[in-house]
Amino acid sequence: MSYVDGFLLPVPKKNREAYRRIARKAGKVWREHGALAYVECIADDVKPGKWTSFPQAVKLKPGEAVWFSWILYNSRKHRDRVLAKVMQDKRLKPMMDPEAMPFDGRRMMWGGFKVMVDL
Repeated sequence: MSYVDGFLLPVPKKNREAYRRIARKAGKVWREHGALAYVECIADDVKPGKWTSFPQAVKLKPGEAVWFSWILYNSRKHRDRVLAKVMQDKRLKPMMDPEAMPFDGRRMMWGGFKVMVDL
C-alpha cells in the first residue's frame, strides 16, 4: 500500500502568498526526488470544535488560516529514500531556517501514515 506524509499548520493570512511560493518550490523538489504527489490545501470549511478541531490542533490565532498538506509515496521505504534526498537538496536550505518561515513552525504537526483504504 501507499504511504503519506501529512502536515497541519497555521499560516498568517498576510503570508499566504509567501507560503504558497515556498510550497510550490518544495513540491517541485519532492516530485523531482520521486514523490508521487504533493498537495497543499487551505481551510475553507473548518470550524472550531467543542473538544477538538483543526483550528484547536494548531492553536489558530486571529488572522491565520489552517493549511492541510500531504505527500504521497509508493511505500514507507520509498518515502525514506525520497526524504533523504530532499533533506540534502540545497534549494530547500533557506526555507528550513525557522526565522525565514512565513508561519510558526512550533505549531506545525506532521507524521507518516500507512494508507489503509484507497478506492
